[in-house]
Amino acid sequence: MKPLLGTFYLLGMLVPGWLGYDRSLTQQRQEVVDKVVSPWSILETYSYNRYHPMGEISQPSSNPKKIIWMDCGIHAREWIAPAFCQWFVKEILQNYEDNSRIRRLLKNLDFYVLPVLNIDGYIYTWTTDRLWRKSRSSHNNGTCFGTDLNRNFDASWCSIGASHNCESLTFCGTGPMSEPETKAVSSFIESKKENIACFLTMHSYGQLILVPYGYTKNKSNNHEELIQVGQKAANALKAKHGTNYRVGSSADILYATSGSSRDWARDIGIPFSYTFELRDNGTYGFVLPETQIQATCEETMEAVLSVLDDVYEKYWYTNSARKAKSTALVLGLLMSFMSLL
Repeated sequence: MKPLLGTFYLLGMLVPGWLGYDRSLTQQRQEVVDKVVSPWSILETYSYNRYHPMGEISQPSSNPKKIIWMDCGIHAREWIAPAFCQWFVKEILQNYEDNSRIRRLLKNLDFYVLPVLNIDGYIYTWTTDRLWRKSRSSHNNGTCFGTDLNRNFDASWCSIGASHNCESLTFCGTGPMSEPETKAVSSFIESKKENIACFLTMHSYGQLILVPYGYTKNKSNNHEELIQVGQKAANALKAKHGTNYRVGSSADILYATSGSSRDWARDIGIPFSYTFELRDNGTYGFVLPETQIQATCEETMEAVLSVLDDVYEKYWYTNSARKAKSTALVLGLLMSFMSLL
């Protein structure tokens, strides 16, 4: 078995209460990571002198590989999202040797996971205001704080469902990609966009799988495929614990938004782009109880693996089958030619 390359910087080393908000698990998970990964890979944004950790999970291969991007915690108060990012990595690292499905995915796909995109805001929810949503950037000479990072991407920026008022929860920033977090993420993704097949961004709450677009009712050119893959993922999720998710564009089934990372990813050519709005439907909202963390992560894992299966089928299995068919055709023609000699 080839080793995995890259690293995952455990959030427990950086902020309190990581997976399941349980500090006691940190050392246990670190031991798992140490067995299968090598030196750290850090995505550097520089906000309030804190680094933003990013994990790359990759199995060496001589063949070109497509990339899966996943980020969590772009909105500070949505704690279940960072918990899932870490659950996802834990499941991949613990099971890649024994699980043929995960092993097949790792053989053909590389994973980049950013567990908390908005780390300053996230820490602020632990120390000061549990329901803080935005980043912690300073505006108006320090009288106003925070930008909604999911309104700051260059996707019909601030045209609808966003505000130019810095006191608003949906403040879109001073311009597209004006924030250090969005600059860093967009720069990294732009540098690899030719190979990124799937962009996943995790949020809460609402139990939704959202496809582009939020800023228009118009559909992407692969809308039907996105819906089909998304519905299959929703079915896989429901099969785990019976949780119902709806699938559709943000403009159709949620509300109009502009400047979202999902829409931006699709606009720059990444074919599969989804927002997951995790549990629940509003009973607890952003303050999902700890008793629901594991079940939420388990069912979401099934949905994400379903999406990844479809990405694999489209970009690896189909191409391999096409190559095999072409090879067989060439061999057949060659044998026919030789029979005439």
